[in-house]
Amino acid sequence: MRARRPERRRHGRRPRRWAPFAAGGTLALALGGFLLGHTTQQPPPVRINTVAAAPADSPATVPVAPPSGGPSAGAQPPAPPAQAAPPTRLVIPSIGVDAPVGPGGLNSDGTVEVPPLDQPSRVDWYDQGPAPGAVGPAVLLGHLDTKAGPAVFAKLPKLKPGDKIEIHRADGSTVTFQVRELHQYAKDAFPTDLVYGSTSTPQLRVITCGGSLQSNGHYSDNIIVFADLVSS
Repeated sequence: MRARRPERRRHGRRPRRWAPFAAGGTLALALGGFLLGHTTQQPPPVRINTVAAAPADSPATVPVAPPSGGPSAGAQPPAPPAQAAPPTRLVIPSIGVDAPVGPGGLNSDGTVEVPPLDQPSRVDWYDQGPAPGAVGPAVLLGHLDTKAGPAVFAKLPKLKPGDKIEIHRADGSTVTFQVRELHQYAKDAFPTDLVYGSTSTPQLRVITCGGSLQSNGHYSDNIIVFADLVSS
């Protein structure tokens, strides 16, 4: 599947509700890949598609509030380092994630590199942006499913505010983020500024696909976790 160039972000669309898949459901899905474009003006919006071998059950919905774009009031994040070492491993205890992290830059056609389909447990860090622990939004991407079954972020929709995310780095250090919000957005309403826009504190975005399976076999939405640094 070829990646499309980024579309101009539409305004006035509200984030859709996020919906975890029912527990115990095994999805036999073939992942079509993240479709990300790139411009020199701003990083690309994320486009994550999957192709289903079988239909999935309709998920329940839980209402969420719009993202605030910053840490909660009164939060006092630790001072970030002047430079941050690259991430090597991602650990999310509440959903059982313990996965290797590798760099994901840009392909020659301007699309963003993503984990190979034969490495469903790998997470990619968008290395054209900040490293986790540096000021700004560090972005991590991973697959929800592959044709072999659930992938590294199969349980990402189950994250809740307050859950911790640990990132081990190449220099042996570990930084911890705390989930602030989780939101689900239609693909044509991807919040580019919220994901990639400058921030005054170290923040984290974790992205995968989500929503409902469409008649073309693709998921309708993107799931995005917003988290803030709490220790380094």
